[in-house]
Amino acid sequence: MITRSILMFILALSLGGCVANSTSSALDAGANQVELRQIQSRAFDTTDKTKTLRTVISTLQDLGFVIDKADLELGSITATKLDGYALRMSVTVRPRNAKQLLVRANAQFKEAAVSDPAPYQAFFNSLGKSMFLTAQNVD
Repeated sequence: MITRSILMFILALSLGGCVANSTSSALDAGANQVELRQIQSRAFDTTDKTKTLRTVISTLQDLGFVIDKADLELGSITATKLDGYALRMSVTVRPRNAKQLLVRANAQFKEAAVSDPAPYQAFFNSLGKSMFLTAQNVD
């Protein structure tokens, strides 16, 4: 009888540990998503959505991407880079507040989301320079 009680206690502890681990991993996944979203997004001090979208298109082309689809009304652009691999980048532009636009990029490699910050940093560094030049009316 004591052995059965001990076995039930051990079983309950092991199942409880599984629940705690799944909750912990769910919270970790949520934190990772927040970090990824921060890597994928930048705010720019402009309200000119059309000019920003055109600058995004130019930046993607400068980085070797081919524009697949651009919808200026929806504020979305999809492009693919075929340089020994297929990297697909989707970029959306939407108002953040009365004085800013939020640009969010989402990269995919072979149908999997890219979480490495390097492609996003390269894109946003180039976009930031292009946005500055565009604001200064430099061609």
